[in-house]
Amino acid sequence: MTGDLSAKRFKVKQKAKRGAGRLATSTHYLFFVKRKTTQRVTALQGEGMGQAPRDGIRMTRRAGLFGAAALGLSACASPPRGPAVPFARTREARALGLANERFFLPWDGDAFRVEAIAAQERARRHYGPPARGAERTIEMLAISGGGEDGAFGAGLLNGWSATGTRPTFSLVTGVSTGALTAPFAFLGRDYDAALKSVYTDITPRDVLEQRYVLNAALFEDALADSAPLFRTISRHLNEAMLAEIAAAYGRGRLLLIGTSDIDAQLPVAWNIGAIAASGHPRALDLVRRILLASAAVPGAFPPVMIDVMLDGKPYQEMHVDGGAFTQVFLYPRSVTRDRRAQIRHGDHVRPARAYIIRNGRITPNPAKTERQTFKIAQRAISSMISASGYNDVARILNTAREDRVDFNLAAIGPDFQDEPKEPFEQAYMRRLYDYGFTQAQAGYPWLKEVPY
Repeated sequence: MTGDLSAKRFKVKQKAKRGAGRLATSTHYLFFVKRKTTQRVTALQGEGMGQAPRDGIRMTRRAGLFGAAALGLSACASPPRGPAVPFARTREARALGLANERFFLPWDGDAFRVEAIAAQERARRHYGPPARGAERTIEMLAISGGGEDGAFGAGLLNGWSATGTRPTFSLVTGVSTGALTAPFAFLGRDYDAALKSVYTDITPRDVLEQRYVLNAALFEDALADSAPLFRTISRHLNEAMLAEIAAAYGRGRLLLIGTSDIDAQLPVAWNIGAIAASGHPRALDLVRRILLASAAVPGAFPPVMIDVMLDGKPYQEMHVDGGAFTQVFLYPRSVTRDRRAQIRHGDHVRPARAYIIRNGRITPNPAKTERQTFKIAQRAISSMISASGYNDVARILNTAREDRVDFNLAAIGPDFQDEPKEPFEQAYMRRLYDYGFTQAQAGYPWLKEVPY
């Protein structure tokens, strides 16, 4: 078995190497399904972009020649992993042993409600009672996924800072590229320069390392290696930054990052402030891995294995891009049920405002679709993902209306027509950053409704 396995793996690797020149960009074949914040028919490369190769379908036929070998070798050749958490007890498993380290929303809505109430108490202790007639507004920010289009949100936030009117947010949430932006947005203008650097100085080398496609399909867990992205995250998210997140948590502010536990098929909102404030020796590494997981496009980037404990026994959870469940989130409806009851009774409620940054377009992007199987499927999946993102925003709007929360939406407008020429094209990201910055600096016209 070992000799046959080695020989077969060697042959597959050699075939992949011989075709490396033609397959150099073929990782786009899978990535096209994840261009979720626009309807541009482009392919993702770890939430990047690039045109899907014309020989993509031919490649699938060639890859099919190795199908029998893949079935026979998958158990031997797959990357190792630990045992999965028993599904019935998924919500009991802990990464650091903290009861409030994460929430499976909306199922843990009551637990999150308790966390939100505790945060309000910490804020009251820190800030003291408001002056008469000067009740503080609850400011909230949700940042969506969108790959390299996250440059829009980064520019918008920094341009907003330049006006001197950007608030200190009580709650910040992020998914995918929004997860990479969220810690900087949470900590405020002192981190604006670092946020700009993340989206304007980055190159593909800072995000991914390509693997040989056939070898990756048969023996790996993704078409690209995200180790460069982990190094990029680690370069910015250090002990000092973690300490500042912990301090903000102590003042009653919350930072939540969304991932997808695909073992359990459940969305997870990680309580980054509580993890940072825990003092646990693995807190920094866990937060870095959570950010990496939130941006791990399934099949394109490797999943992130999170070590957890249950009843004193070790298990592993497989986490991928939070966008597998939702491209943007704010809070579960159960958190504000008391607020809605007050509204029904005609009682006063504390003013609240929500800002939603959609790193992509919110309106359709019509394009002629050729009568070819692959292109039809590609366009349909792109439309489905775009519609899902639209529905996520619409859901937040509907909840905001019920809760009398002032809703504000920002998205890339039709006036920005640039298209990237390659994955994570630096010039494109810089233009998009400048677009967001200029709009915010001039006073962004926040949308009060979801278009069409």
